[in-house]
Amino acid sequence: MRRSIAITLAATSLAGCAAVDVPVAAPPVALINSTGQSIGTVVAAQTSGGVTLKMNASGVAHGLHGVHVHAVGRCDTPGFESAGPHWNPADMKHGLNNPQGPHAGDLPNVTASSSGIVNETVVLAGSSLAGLADADGSAVVIHATADDYVTDPSGNSGGRIACAILAPPASRPSVSAN
Repeated sequence: MRRSIAITLAATSLAGCAAVDVPVAAPPVALINSTGQSIGTVVAAQTSGGVTLKMNASGVAHGLHGVHVHAVGRCDTPGFESAGPHWNPADMKHGLNNPQGPHAGDLPNVTASSSGIVNETVVLAGSSLAGLADADGSAVVIHATADDYVTDPSGNSGGRIACAILAPPASRPSVSAN
């Protein structure tokens, strides 16, 4: 009898460990432009290094663009100010190269091809899908120009040109067009 209990406990423990190593993905969410049109999708997946974000979009101006996770799960057009500031629970300065940073929501720049296509995967290191789904949610925002990785609060990355809600707040609508 003791042997069967030990085997059951070992199997339960191993099953629990296996579940931790399996990435968990959220369904794809719409990435919208300033007029509220869907221009692509963002898929968020929990991985061992953090949250991996796979972005696919079209109609984005050619070149480098800053990308950040913003603190509020809202994407009100046209300027997406409703997404709030960058996600920054540790109250750091902005920038992947800032000695007093980075914000938890700071991500590497993405590139739009000469035909306006963004097909990039970035990792929000050390984060979790559960952390992004706090009371007011979170959003991914693509900016008009490249992030300089240093300047606080947003890396001189220009206006907000596209937005996707990663985790909407439960009590509010997640997208509205003005």
